[in-house]
Amino acid sequence: MEPVLTEREKMVTGLRYRFEDPELDQLRLRARRLNKQFNNLIGSDEDDGKKGPEIIKQLFGSTGEIVIVREGIKVSYGVNIHVGDKFFINHNCILNDDGPIRIGYGAMIGPNSQLYTATHPFEPSERIGGSDENFTKGITIGDNFWGGGNVIILPGVTLGNNVIVGAGSVVTKSFPDNSIIAGNPAKLIRMNIPTK
Repeated sequence: MEPVLTEREKMVTGLRYRFEDPELDQLRLRARRLNKQFNNLIGSDEDDGKKGPEIIKQLFGSTGEIVIVREGIKVSYGVNIHVGDKFFINHNCILNDDGPIRIGYGAMIGPNSQLYTATHPFEPSERIGGSDENFTKGITIGDNFWGGGNVIILPGVTLGNNVIVGAGSVVTKSFPDNSIIAGNPAKLIRMNIPTK
């Protein structure tokens, strides 16, 4: 007999799950509260440069030692976000972490960028009329990533190490190490082989 999975376990493994679930409701509420606490703190008289990173370490599933997050960040759950050391994300970014978002060492994400892991059935009868069944496809980004402003990364994308994404790009598919990509949809511009 197969084990019965919770809706949260189904969600993070990419199985269909019910969005309206008490555990998921509590996790979303927790994320909203920490989001609000963080965004209200940054730039206020209370901002001592230490409280913000402490909130992010509570909000995210795991982080490296040095994590810089600018104001305006919005996450769905937070607990499904895992970032490496020397991580930087600029203002007004959305991390839709219904599924896992894993980002490596030294990543830089430009302002107004959006990473989406949630998706929905293509069949209209399964999507319309109050169905709350969803599924996720995680996002994985390697080390030394640089994404310009207004980059959108869609569910299921994997980007290798040293990938650069041009501003305004919509990334709909995966790219290997050292790719420079841009456009809507993003296409390979050239390979960028590190010299050091």
